[in-house]
Amino acid sequence: MFAVAGVTGRTGAVAADRLLAQGHAVRVIVRDAAKGAAWAARGAEVAVAELGDAERMTAALAGSAGAYLLVPPALTSPDPITDNTRIVEALARAVRAAAVPHVVFLSSVGAQHASGTGPIRSVQIGEQALAATGAATTFVRAAYFLENWHGSLGMVGQGVLPTFLPTGLAFPQVATRDIGATAATALAEGPRGAQVIELSSGPTDYSSDDIAAVLTRLAGAPVAAQHAPLDAVVPTFLSFGLTPAFAALYRELFEGVINGRVTFEGGAARRVRGPTLPADVLGPALPRPA
Repeated sequence: MFAVAGVTGRTGAVAADRLLAQGHAVRVIVRDAAKGAAWAARGAEVAVAELGDAERMTAALAGSAGAYLLVPPALTSPDPITDNTRIVEALARAVRAAAVPHVVFLSSVGAQHASGTGPIRSVQIGEQALAATGAATTFVRAAYFLENWHGSLGMVGQGVLPTFLPTGLAFPQVATRDIGATAATALAEGPRGAQVIELSSGPTDYSSDDIAAVLTRLAGAPVAAQHAPLDAVVPTFLSFGLTPAFAALYRELFEGVINGRVTFEGGAARRVRGPTLPADVLGPALPRPA
């Protein structure tokens, strides 16, 4: 039986769906029992637990052959790194107490660094905490989410794709469906000691100009990437309702992408490219004319 967290989000839902479709026993972990009803109807067990509650998470993980775990972004926290550290420490205690043999953890490109990566610091701490549990670990270091572009699609009608990155800078990006699929595959394969999977989608890396070209084809009208300075990051994110601390972390993240710190480590890591293309993610989300 595999325990899967995050099933109310994109990656966990795909992982649980894939495992169930393959005939595996699955226990989904939700904060609210009602959100597990649809999974129960498909034959999954349902465990109710907060990720930061070590005691309940221990019960949720008990008896599992492997678990998919993650740390949700603390968008409204005044101290995101501290709050997320509490969560990953609770997860590590639960993994140890439940004697989980294999943990697949959603990490991030750049997680080999302990600083200069913004919110990625949380998963770097998570990798360290889970590595110390004695469980075999698969750290899925995912690239920049293609779904992050969804927040900019409202400007496509004006022919603009706003970005805080230099428009010609190509960087790895990933579809969340490919993360879930990769996590399911790793769980089904079983433990391989300590491994890192560096995951992106498509045959190549993409720049903001490349994404704008995709949107031009999808929209049937010209769309141009428009670069905004890093000094605009914090005011923009504050206007979205994020806390100053989280907004500052995102400024650091964009700076890390630009200066090359937020990149894959390489070396012994397994490099995996999922099949999803930018158009597959952006097309369904593109605003349609009234």
